[in-house]
Amino acid sequence: MTIRTEPETGLQYVELSHPWHHNQPVLPGLDELILYRSVNHAKHGVMSQKFKTTFHTSTHVNAPIHLVSGAKGVGEIPLETFWGTGVVLSIPKQQWELITADDLSVFEGVVQADDIVLINTGWHKRYSDSQDYFGHSPGLSVEAAQWFIDKKIKLLGVDTPQVDHPLATSLAEHRNGPTMKRLAPEYERTTGRNAKGDFPDWVPAHRLLLQNDIPTIENVGGDLDVVTERRCTFHAMPWRWNEGDACVVRLMALMDPEGRYQVESGQTTA
Repeated sequence: MTIRTEPETGLQYVELSHPWHHNQPVLPGLDELILYRSVNHAKHGVMSQKFKTTFHTSTHVNAPIHLVSGAKGVGEIPLETFWGTGVVLSIPKQQWELITADDLSVFEGVVQADDIVLINTGWHKRYSDSQDYFGHSPGLSVEAAQWFIDKKIKLLGVDTPQVDHPLATSLAEHRNGPTMKRLAPEYERTTGRNAKGDFPDWVPAHRLLLQNDIPTIENVGGDLDVVTERRCTFHAMPWRWNEGDACVVRLMALMDPEGRYQVESGQTTA
């Protein structure tokens, strides 16, 4: 648990991202991150690297164009979407549980219009290259997605590998899946229910959010527990990549316990 306090202002900074690195956990079906250190200190006296990746890895933001043809790309989303006040909701969930509108009803008056909202299910503690993290995670119901739309939030982050339940993604029998072939049979053995019957649609909650211009952040991590059930200022700025479907972000929370912080006025130095 780490809060970094800036000595001059008293501002507190909290890391909310997972590391981005070689051999990081990757959603089944996506390409691994490949890093090339083409220039190194031992040989050249300087270091330079290049990489090949999908941007749907580690802590990343999804733009509407990810699921909605002709919608905004990452670089076309207004800057203020990725900076501002909001709240972290505590909604503990176990294997395959849904986040429902009933779960959210207790946050009436807590979630406000134009908020950045992060959900702490506890799943960020399981972040790993494992069937447990990717295949057993909880997910957002369509009704819960609509609840956030009705509240007019501007950005939603989850501490799970996908917004939707894993059985509603291509990990199971949707789109180009199943990329995790054991998942649906395991669900049916464990629950006695039919996976496709329970989850007939592909990523319905995520699609609904993006259709309503609410970008999403997946794999929220870091010291999320430190800011859970708190109102904070959040920062998660992606690249200015106009056609980008997603982008890795350095998500952080900012707190001002003494109330002394103010943004610079923009006064000229000339």
